[in-house]
Amino acid sequence: MQQIYTDILKAKASGQKLLAILLDPDKLKVDLVEELVAKIISSPATHIFVGGSIVENHKTELLVSEVKKYTTLPILLFPGDTNQITNAANGLLFLSLLSGRNPEFLIEQQIKAVPLLRNSSLEIIPTGYILINGGVKTAVQKVSKTIPIEQSNSLLIVNTALAGQYSGKQLIYLEAGSGAKTPVNNTLISSVANAITIPLIVGGGIRNKSQIKDAYDSGADMVVIGTAFEENHGFLKNIH
Repeated sequence: MQQIYTDILKAKASGQKLLAILLDPDKLKVDLVEELVAKIISSPATHIFVGGSIVENHKTELLVSEVKKYTTLPILLFPGDTNQITNAANGLLFLSLLSGRNPEFLIEQQIKAVPLLRNSSLEIIPTGYILINGGVKTAVQKVSKTIPIEQSNSLLIVNTALAGQYSGKQLIYLEAGSGAKTPVNNTLISSVANAITIPLIVGGGIRNKSQIKDAYDSGADMVVIGTAFEENHGFLKNIH
């Protein structure tokens, strides 16, 4: 049963906006987890994502296992490759990099993941991942060897999102990339949100309460915060 996805759909139907905190196993020390999770659960956060573009083997499982000690929030893997898959999490965003044309991240990594997932307890959520130009060369771009779509190319982004929906994706994720100078603009979020019927996730470069609200008001069903939380663990106090 896809309980996590069902809850996301219910939130979308009722107008409830969701907030995910992205934790990168390569950037977060395990001995800080208890303190950080306390801040997350006292905030409006509804989900925890764990992953990164490049993560050492076993670090993901170690972090997820530690996070689970202190919270019952759903923990979803946001993996850069198959090495980041662990049954310790609750679910997995089964990503396809729709904005790129590198088969490794369109389908090859997904095929490599199958032996790990066939008997897994993870809730698998097919997700169309669209990399948008946020003004910097991100880790995703370097690792995937793909070019992000320019924010001005709204038609291509909308068509890519719809292609993802038509091919069976259950979520669309617009990503400006970790450390982006410019988040996905509100007009673009609105254009995609109005075109698709599945939930829309937006992340990358969102650093304050106003930007979160703008993304929600433009049609994002879930906003993801990563770098802002990494750089300032007190960030969450200001977004109630």
